[in-house]
Amino acid sequence: MKNFENGISASLRRHLLAGAAAAAALLVFSAGTASAAANCIKGDRKAPYTIGWANIYSVPTWMKQTEGTITAEVKELKKAGLVKDLMITDAQGNAQTQIQHIQSMIDANVDAIVVIAGSSNALDRVISDACDKGIAVVNFDSLVNTDKVTAKINTDSNEWGATAAKWMVSQLGGKGKIIIMNGPAGISVSDDRRKGAQPVLDANPGLQVITETNTEYNVAPAQEAMTSLLFANPEIDGVLSLGGALSAGSVLAFERQGRDQVPTTGENARQFLELWKEKGLKGWATMQPNWLGALSVYTAVQALEGKDVPAFVKVPLPVIDDSTIGSYLARADKFPADGLYLLGLR
Repeated sequence: MKNFENGISASLRRHLLAGAAAAAALLVFSAGTASAAANCIKGDRKAPYTIGWANIYSVPTWMKQTEGTITAEVKELKKAGLVKDLMITDAQGNAQTQIQHIQSMIDANVDAIVVIAGSSNALDRVISDACDKGIAVVNFDSLVNTDKVTAKINTDSNEWGATAAKWMVSQLGGKGKIIIMNGPAGISVSDDRRKGAQPVLDANPGLQVITETNTEYNVAPAQEAMTSLLFANPEIDGVLSLGGALSAGSVLAFERQGRDQVPTTGENARQFLELWKEKGLKGWATMQPNWLGALSVYTAVQALEGKDVPAFVKVPLPVIDDSTIGSYLARADKFPADGLYLLGLR
């Protein structure tokens, strides 16, 4: 895959090299996965290309930042004469609306579609249809079940959940009562993180899951959900949160109820990291890089140009803990107050 790596545009390379995990490895391709060289691409498609960005929803700051990386990469590719237009849609959280948007992109005969799936299975038919019609399809973050795509790009969500659970086991000595905070049900990153945690929990029966919840990746609903759980559960020893905004909502709920903070996992959301430091939490976090969107656009264009691209691009997970959180927070003013650290800069 050297052609794929060596051709990365200067702007995207800066994004990748600035990432904490990418400093050690630019990209890691999953072992044993065959190349999907020009998969889906048929017909006479020539630059400059039209790219469709089929977003499931744009409200969370992570999504806004992701779209920012996409538009920035498209700007660079336009300068290079490789991209003509970027079509952006917002399904506002509705998978059926997202299907309609993707169908509209197919009808418009865009050259490539970049997508975060609002459902791991509901989009399979329309995604497959796009592939059959010769459109490059690159799926990142929340993945579809079908393999009829040009490429999938993601971190390992199972590893995400397993590593968070292992940290919790270590913090509590394998014994205690915990609450699990999940993202929306039916979203692959949320479901896979939870699945990844389960074998660790099964191996440590002294760690009792007293309850769990699913909320959207926003602080307010997460705080509301945790507040209700605090009223119902007087004894909580840890919060296995599988999303950054969820963690921030949890910490705020504990504070509002006058409860002592407990070991909490999470993600690289600025608000959570700041609360972690401010409250002296025992914490752990990783990140879902926003630049997966930019990398997806780049990958689609490379495939359209006839280059070999991997069927799956696995992006390494960094770890934020008490020894590294200070270096992340040193650049806090560079990021939105409710956002995630765009590049995981150290």
